[in-house]
Amino acid sequence: MLSILLFLFLYISKTSYCSLDSLAVSESIQDVKNETLVSAGGITELGFFSPRNSARRYLGIWYTNVSPFTVVWVANRNTPLENNSGVLKLNQKGVLELLNGTNNIIWSSPNRSSNTVNDPITRLLDSGNFVVINGGETKEDSILWQSFDYPGDTQMPEMKLGWNLETGVERYIASWKSDEDPAEGEYVIKVDLRGYPQIIKFKGTDIKARAGPWNGLSLVGNPIPARGTSAKFVFNEKEVYYWYSLNDELDFFVFTLTPSGTGQSWFWTTETRTRQVISSGEEDQCENYAFCGANSVCIYDGNYPICECLRGYVPKSPDEWNISIWHNGCVPRNKSNCTNIYTDGFLKYTHMKLPDTSSSWFDATMNLDECMKLCIRNCSCTACANLDVRDEGSGCLLWFNDLVDMRNFSQWGQDFYIRVPASELDHAGHGKITIKIAAITVGVIIFGLVTCACIIIRKNPGIARKLYSKHKQKKEDLEFPTFDFLVIANATENFSTKNKLGEGGFGPVYKGILLDGQELAVKRLSENSGQGLEEFKNEVALIAKLQHRNLVKLLGCCIEGEEKMLIYEYMPNKSLDFFVFDESKRKLLDWRMRFNIISGIARGLVYLHQDSRLRIIHRDLKTSNILLDTNLDPKIADFGLARSFLGDQVEGKTHRVAGTYGYMPPEYAARGHFSVKSDVFSYGVIVLEIVSGKKNRDFSDPENNNNLLGHAWRLWTEERALELLDELIGEQCLESEVTRCIQVGLLCVQQRPNDRPDMSSVVLMLNGEKSLPKPKVPGFYTESDVTTETNSSSENHTLCSINELSITMIDAR
Repeated sequence: MLSILLFLFLYISKTSYCSLDSLAVSESIQDVKNETLVSAGGITELGFFSPRNSARRYLGIWYTNVSPFTVVWVANRNTPLENNSGVLKLNQKGVLELLNGTNNIIWSSPNRSSNTVNDPITRLLDSGNFVVINGGETKEDSILWQSFDYPGDTQMPEMKLGWNLETGVERYIASWKSDEDPAEGEYVIKVDLRGYPQIIKFKGTDIKARAGPWNGLSLVGNPIPARGTSAKFVFNEKEVYYWYSLNDELDFFVFTLTPSGTGQSWFWTTETRTRQVISSGEEDQCENYAFCGANSVCIYDGNYPICECLRGYVPKSPDEWNISIWHNGCVPRNKSNCTNIYTDGFLKYTHMKLPDTSSSWFDATMNLDECMKLCIRNCSCTACANLDVRDEGSGCLLWFNDLVDMRNFSQWGQDFYIRVPASELDHAGHGKITIKIAAITVGVIIFGLVTCACIIIRKNPGIARKLYSKHKQKKEDLEFPTFDFLVIANATENFSTKNKLGEGGFGPVYKGILLDGQELAVKRLSENSGQGLEEFKNEVALIAKLQHRNLVKLLGCCIEGEEKMLIYEYMPNKSLDFFVFDESKRKLLDWRMRFNIISGIARGLVYLHQDSRLRIIHRDLKTSNILLDTNLDPKIADFGLARSFLGDQVEGKTHRVAGTYGYMPPEYAARGHFSVKSDVFSYGVIVLEIVSGKKNRDFSDPENNNNLLGHAWRLWTEERALELLDELIGEQCLESEVTRCIQVGLLCVQQRPNDRPDMSSVVLMLNGEKSLPKPKVPGFYTESDVTTETNSSSENHTLCSINELSITMIDAR
């Protein structure tokens, strides 16, 4: 069967568009005498047109019998047809293709549908939506492509403005370059997903105006409903979009973004057929984004705008402010030191356009009282409001630091609460909410406790010395930053799945960005975590003060209620296993990079074992716990299972064996004995994995039933060690350096702990030229016959694991 073709031929015309009668669909090529496709109700048409005096031709959609001629969608807006010939083709895959006179495709419709294509056809709906459908039925799940997913400069009724989060399609409107050129211009209107979603108009990357977020009734920046329309905002896991429909089927309403960047709303009826302007864009200067700068409100009195600082704020540049130069905005009158936050309160502003929400935090389940309490507890929180103003209000929206782009309406808008210190609260009104009673109560209690303590200490001077000593030790142990939960929730976009970096035994890890732009990695303790509070405390206590270029830096923690989080520096290149075990990504690791990683891990372990104030044994060293920074330099991470030794202690024993099979040494896996040589064994496994690009546990040697260690040992004994090298590296390496690394790896994984070198010796071996000792048989020689030394005899053990997650094993009684 030949391809189904939909032909739409261009013919020379002196009019702005050509009006024709029908459209042919055929299994063979045939001449077609029409240039337009008309919707079933005769409301919209699809065809070819030339804008005004332009000779260029475009495939577009317009409303029929409306004056003036109103084009609402253009297919090839950035690639016009330069002559009077062209074909629109629908192929068997359901893809529309627009061909020029030389049969070159100048535009095509992307098909992101996962449906199996069967007899696709096109249809122009009365709404102006041009669709390609599967099987002939216009159902949402049968639509292969639709023009409504790719708006032009016009939003029509029932057209979504926003995001399909499942497919990644962003629907936005973009202005024409000029009245004669429909190519994408400078201005766009789109839904911004940062913080709480809002509608913003951009010129390039600059924000020009902001309709703001949806408050349940309207957009906060456009509170007056358009005539004859009903609007809604949908925000869920699948979609985020703004949408409107018409109340009266006889009326027509569209919104267009003009080449100059102004928004125009057009309205007409089936009777008049004459397009009328309802709104011609921004009506006053208060609509210009951040017209008054930060922390100030724009008020338009009907003649000109006036800017006023928020209560508790003063002009940043008083001299300029006094001559109506407002762009520098306002700053707090008294800078908060976060010592008296519980005496702060709120002042209520009414009829407000809420500030920019791109750096806000939100929760749909809270009420206003809970929202205010959360704000008070966070030193950085500056204001709050309800998400939804319907009924008595619901939801919580919090702002941090500066408040930008506010205005006051005469009767529309919503209530907004700014946080101010007690000294700024007006006792006469403004709907203030204070917590003075609680503060006074707390003050009385503290005063009483301090008084009692002073009496006791005066009678027993020795107690003071003990208390001071304990306080000093506690301060030394915990002297690192703590983060407020709301700050971390805002930084991670409320722990959005799109910011999730991975998940381990502790719980999920998220990427976060603070308001100052600093990137974080947030490790959040999961309720179902195999690890828990002890591992959390252990990691904090051990690495809070560790500073080394090959250790991931702990920036702080967050402990609030049941929430426990560790905050690390962000590693943009994820973990070593993400590269070295991936068929495509390991190509990026040449030998020089691999050797640098091998050396860097060794230096980090030397610091842990010898140079830090405590001797620290990691106990869970593996490729997934080696993170890579921007330059692919390695940093050791995840100290939840680590143990520290004091003084001359060099080994320990536990009945709670925890770690990851494939990296555990025999003496630890079988009997719970651990020492610095335990980390040496794990390091040796990592070295052999980096060299080979193979994972120890997953490696299969069918001839000898060996794991990676056994395979490397066999190649070494047969003097074929270089065959272990990853085949992707090729000849771009020093064979002697590769051989030395393999030999060091085998020395580290020897069965007896005493035979393994310490890490300081490993560093010297890697960078020296002296001959190295000959390695002995490795631990866990094969998977089927695992040999573990016990005194002078051997025991056989079978160890298995279904994955590379950290696990815990309790010894049998």
